[in-house]
Amino acid sequence: MDKLIIEGGVPLIGSMTISGSKNAALPILFASILLDEAATLRNVPDLRDIHTTLKLLGMLGCSCEYQDEQVRVRPGSLLPEAPYELVRTMRASVLCLGPLLARIGQARVALPGGCAIGARPVDQHLKGLEQMGARFELEQGYILGHCRELNGAHITFDMPTVGGTENLLMAAVLAEGETILENAAREPEVVDLAHFLLACGAHIEGQGTSRIHIAGVSRLHGAEYAVMSDRIEAGTFLAAAGITCGELLLRHCPANELEAVTLKLQDMGMKITTTSEGVLVNCARPLRGVDVTTKPYPGFPTDMQAQIMSLMCLAEGTSVVEETIFENRFMHVMELERMGAQIRTSGHIAMVRGVRRLAGAPVMASDLRASASLVLAGLAANGTTEVRRIYHLDRGYERIENKLNSVGARIRREKE
Repeated sequence: MDKLIIEGGVPLIGSMTISGSKNAALPILFASILLDEAATLRNVPDLRDIHTTLKLLGMLGCSCEYQDEQVRVRPGSLLPEAPYELVRTMRASVLCLGPLLARIGQARVALPGGCAIGARPVDQHLKGLEQMGARFELEQGYILGHCRELNGAHITFDMPTVGGTENLLMAAVLAEGETILENAAREPEVVDLAHFLLACGAHIEGQGTSRIHIAGVSRLHGAEYAVMSDRIEAGTFLAAAGITCGELLLRHCPANELEAVTLKLQDMGMKITTTSEGVLVNCARPLRGVDVTTKPYPGFPTDMQAQIMSLMCLAEGTSVVEETIFENRFMHVMELERMGAQIRTSGHIAMVRGVRRLAGAPVMASDLRASASLVLAGLAANGTTEVRRIYHLDRGYERIENKLNSVGARIRREKE
């Protein structure tokens, strides 16, 4: 198992390129199950979750090749089972459920695993698919689904769910008749999935709104498609510039999709400008405290909550974070406190009182975004920080130490 050793206190200065979005690439890869022909995907990040997905697709009957951030997927004779050995490491694996039911009328998918940041039940997925004609049983930790065919339906989610919207969107494109998804998730990654399906011959309207209309088609062909850039990686590097009082140019930065984050960072005192080359960010003055409430898109993303909390630890005054998406997403707080942060939590609210400096310390990563927040804190801290259990980090950031070192950071990877 690897760990990162960070020597803090150095401003980050330079430019870096934002990678393709993991959270967009994963559902698009699972959507390849729906196709009759091969698809080529570009701008696919080289991440553990991506390779887990490619391995799972291979077990389901799709031939996959990955090279230089490009994936070639060729559908074959599909098999229905997504085994626990793979699914337990990645919650997104449940996204094969809708495509398998749409293509072969059966699926046996292990209940998903992933980061320990709270319950993310799949009941919204199952309820929607049942309205389309599927039937489910739970057996020894597996979801067993079957149907003769899927039919269009008018489905209203109890709450916006990204995974549920993606699963039902994929199922609906091959269903008989029309499907309407109400209270659908509006996240850019859902929109990117819809755009890929449209490139393959699907009929979809309303992506990016809370009401998506899908007219089922009999088949989908292959396509070439470039995955969107990763807005959470971009937001993390914006925060890295702020916490180190540096200046970064982020190429291929999805500025429009990051508005909720950039507005808060600007409120903290950072200067963020969109140029012809990318997004330029700098911070040469003390940060100010702000209040943040996580919300579904277009609100402030829960996946940036831990990172902005690291900034708050060094901001003047008091900041308040209200986490409304996941009930167990303050696991980074105790580790930040080990570095000298002053944070108090009560239920889903954290109050952060800014301090003048953080001190390096050994810390333990509990999930993907918590890992990123500890790296950010280590970049700003006096002395040496060891971030352990970074396998979480490798699920969502493409060799983060290489990118940060290219702009002046002092980070090395070692075996624990």
